Amino acid sequence: MAIKANLIIDQGANFTTTITVTDNDGLPVDLTNYTGAAQMRKHYTSSTSTAFTVALGGATGTVSLSMTANASANLTAGRYVYDVELTDSQGFVTRIFEGIAAVLPNVTR
Repeated sequence: MAIKANLIIDQGANFTTTITVTDNDGLPVDLTNYTGAAQMRKHYTSSTSTAFTVALGGATGTVSLSMTANASANLTAGRYVYDVELTDSQGFVTRIFEGIAAVLPNVTR
């Protein structure tokens, strides 16, 4: 089951956040042989999505999500849903994080 984590993205600004994946003992999970993908959509059934850049930290267990200022500027302010999936070397997909992504409007353009 995915962990719930809400995000706040400032429209027109660079966005980055890092989350550490841990096991039941609180130790970082080695993500060396994994790939990651993350998208946000206005609602679950929306056909339009915006992808995050996903960087995995290998043995440190970190998952970093980022978006350029240009990409966030193209988002309409409001509430979105997102999730993050990891795929292991055998192709097994696990959703690790999901939640609400709030895009806050900017004034300076």
